[in-house]
This record gives sequence, structure tokens and C-alpha cells, in this order.
Amino acid sequence: MVPSKLHALFCLCSCLALVHPFDWQDLDPVPRIKSSAWVNKIQALMAAASFGRTKIPRGNGSYSVGCTDLMFNYTDKGTFLRMYYPSQGDDLLDTLWIPNKEYFQGLSKFLGTHWLMGKILSLLFGSRTTPANWNAPLRTGEKYPLIIFSHGLGAFRTIYSAIGIDLASHGFIVAAVEHRDGSASATYYFNDESTAEIGNKSWLYLKTVKQEDEEIPVRNEQDSIDRNKTAVIGHSFGGATVIQALSTDQRFRCGIALDAWMLPVGDEVYSRIPQPLFFINSERFQYPANIIKMKKCYLPGKERKMITVRGSVHQNFVDFTFATGRIIGYILTLKGDIDSNVAIDLINKASLAFLQKHLELHKDFDQWDSLVEGEDENLIPGTNIDTTKQHVTLQNSTGIEKQTLD
Repeated sequence: MVPSKLHALFCLCSCLALVHPFDWQDLDPVPRIKSSAWVNKIQALMAAASFGRTKIPRGNGSYSVGCTDLMFNYTDKGTFLRMYYPSQGDDLLDTLWIPNKEYFQGLSKFLGTHWLMGKILSLLFGSRTTPANWNAPLRTGEKYPLIIFSHGLGAFRTIYSAIGIDLASHGFIVAAVEHRDGSASATYYFNDESTAEIGNKSWLYLKTVKQEDEEIPVRNEQDSIDRNKTAVIGHSFGGATVIQALSTDQRFRCGIALDAWMLPVGDEVYSRIPQPLFFINSERFQYPANIIKMKKCYLPGKERKMITVRGSVHQNFVDFTFATGRIIGYILTLKGDIDSNVAIDLINKASLAFLQKHLELHKDFDQWDSLVEGEDENLIPGTNIDTTKQHVTLQNSTGIEKQTLD
């Protein structure tokens, strides 16, 4: 998914300043829709629906967090990512969460809703910010471990900030890649340098699959990444990318698969993963066929861990879990029975403990080693899914049952 030019990022990471070609804070993300009675009613309805929504949490670590967007080779073959990193100072502008209305249109397409839903989402969330200092200078004086983050199918680079910010606040640089292979709900590129200079974007939207039996080869072909980094984390389809990455490049020292969707992973991959691998699952997304594939990754003498967050749903790993109040969030399956802040805190702390051990970090993250074992009232060691039944179902990336397997 990530072209070879990504190596340039890691040259920049050691520099005193981060280069950023665009300033999204100068853009107005709210589309200008002509005023009418029905538009006003929709706005009032969406405002009511968003009442009581929670904020995306700040990082719990001791570092201030900066954020920037980086693009290398402006064409569709280049690399585009959002970076979270330890920063100097804490007095700059917060980062615009979803900076272009086209991302909302892409989400609407991914969800299979009317195009108007994209405009409504943009009206509701287009000006929301996330608590990271936009374009803040990198905090110098030490070297930081680097994490590549791979988003889920239909997602994009900006909507995992609750994870990225927390990791950065504990001393990591996190590069959240926006894939241009048709797995993001939307992304963009520039045809050439001149169009980049004037900001003339060319948009790419999610690649849809017409036939159900075409999904496995299409998603498998999309599941690749340029791997020259220390560790890799991914959610859902990005969790499959984690496994693929570990199987083909040992420069990744460990991986964390967040509620991984295992359908894209080929059978030949399971025996090729020598690095430590940690599965953190939600309670309501997983199903027998998926867990069976995860367990195929378990090899003699190789570190494998799995925990399940009680009362959680697939979207507990994504910023949208903080986008609405509890009732609306529960109806839209953005929230589970567990408090969203509690869930993301457990996910992040367990991840930090695992990273410390396998990246040989000299931090205090080992205080959360028990979470990696599932030792908490809100965690289940291993899985809640019974895989002993004769019939199991295979689901697509949204959790919809696709077919029955013997």
C-alpha cells in the first residue's frame, strides 16, 4: 500500500523541523449549501443528534503532541500520511480533524447512503478539531521509535487520532498512512507539480467490489505496504496489513492488529511471521472464521497475544466513537456498552506495554503488562468467540455475514 518513497519520511523524522506543503487550517471545510427550510431542519436535527458528544481525548503521556500532513511524490503513486509526534510547546492551533468535504462524500459512499448524507456529515463534523498542535516543531534531544499505522477499509489517515495522539504523547512518532489503492473512502493526489502548487486536487474514492466472490482477491491484492520501519499497527483491514507486513519484512520488530479483518490474508502467510504479534479485539465484531485465522498465526516458540475488550464494538478503535452522545452512538454502533474513553485507554496502554517489551524501550510502560494478559475487569484473555462449532461464518469488512463454511 505504501510506495518506496516512504523512506524519505524517516530521514525527515530526525530533522529539527518537519516540512509541510499544505496548511489545512486556512481551508473552510464546511460546504456552502444554499439556505432553505429543509436544510435548516436537517441542521437542527443533526445538532440535536450530536448533543452530548464527547471530545477526542488528549494523550495521557508526558509529551506535548504535534501533528502535520506529509506528501511525497504528489502523484497517485506517492505517499500521503498524517504524522503525530512529540512537539515543542503546547500553545498552537488544534488540528482540523477531517479537512476536506470529499472525505465525507467518500464515507457516504462507503456506508451506501444517499450523497446528501455526505453534506450533512460535513456540516456536523467539518469544523471539529483534534487535540494535537498543528505544525508544531519537533521536540529534539532524543530519538523516538516509529510506528506505521494502517487504516481500515473505507477509512483514511485522520480518523485514528485518539490512538496516534496517545502514542505520540508517550514518545513515539506515528505515521498514519492514507492508502491510495482504493481501500480509503477518499484520498487525493496531484497530476503534476504545477497542479500541486495551485492546489488542484484529483480525488480517488473507495474501490467497490461488484460480486461477493471478487472481494477476497481484490482485497488481498490491495494488502501490501512498503516496510522499512520499526513496528506496525493497523485496524480492521489494516490489521490484515499488519500480518502481511510482518510475514514479508523482518525489519518490523513487532505488530499490533486491532480488531483485524482476516479475510484478505492468504493461507501461505501464517507460517511466515517470526515477530511478536498482538491481537486486540472488540467483543461484537469478531466471529469464528476470523478467530480461527488469527489462531493460525500461532507458531511454536513465537510470541502471540490476544485480548478482547468487553462490551466494545468495531468503532471503539476509531475517532467516530467520540463523535456523538451515548444514545445516538449506540444506535449507530459507534459505541459499545463500555465507555469509549475506558476502551481506548485500555487499547493504548496494552499497546504501549507490548511495544516496550519488543522494541526494548526504557520506559515505564511495563506497568501495564497485565493488560497484555487480559487481566482487567474490562478485558477478556484471548477471545469470547467459540470456535468449536462445526459451522462458522465468513464476514466481509463491515461484519456482514457472507457465506457459510463447513
